Amino acid sequence: MEYIRITSIDNPLFRAMHDLMKEVFPPEEVLEYALWKEPLEDPGIRVFVAVHEGKVVGTTEYRYYEDFQVAMTDFTIIGQAGLGIGRFLARKRWNDLEALAAESGKPMLGMFAEIYDPYRIEGHAFGGVKPMDPYVRREVLSHLGYKRIDFPYVHPSWENNGEAVEELDLCFLPTDEDAEEISAKLVATFLRRYYAVLANKPQAWHAMVEGLEGKASLALLPL
Repeated sequence: MEYIRITSIDNPLFRAMHDLMKEVFPPEEVLEYALWKEPLEDPGIRVFVAVHEGKVVGTTEYRYYEDFQVAMTDFTIIGQAGLGIGRFLARKRWNDLEALAAESGKPMLGMFAEIYDPYRIEGHAFGGVKPMDPYVRREVLSHLGYKRIDFPYVHPSWENNGEAVEELDLCFLPTDEDAEEISAKLVATFLRRYYAVLANKPQAWHAMVEGLEGKASLALLPL
């Protein structure tokens, strides 16, 4: 299996990747095809596909914030069961992030991810691929070490229509596996940076971030 970076919407692998996203994710989670041009060309955004026998069978997007010393996994898609795609992507991604942290000269504190709450996203088939089932994914990510950040989370729809999406939790994978809390200021500052690209954010999101800025720390809880 190959781990190939995508840096242009003109890459034929990107069309296959985008089609896979539309099969698996709800519409509000998929950025329009043409709007991918700038993100793919941004050196700070890392989009990779897993290619098996010439076919895109998985993909992941992530980024590393050197000034925050944290990473963010935007998404991971497993397009087929029985090939070990999830482990392949997780291992390749982590190796890449460790290299980026080493280049920066500062250690990585951990990685954020938005993780579906299976009890709030019931009814979505996620492309019929069992490894993408929210119950399965949540358990796998828990085994990897992700923890739920203890606050009610909403995020702006990637359709950029000002709608609030509430079926996810913001989680964090600390490099210190014994960590029991995270700086609320770090979470708030990260969210402002991460969602700066979306102009139409719901009032609930603004209120959430402002509330975080009034706290010192947030507990990291089991998934």
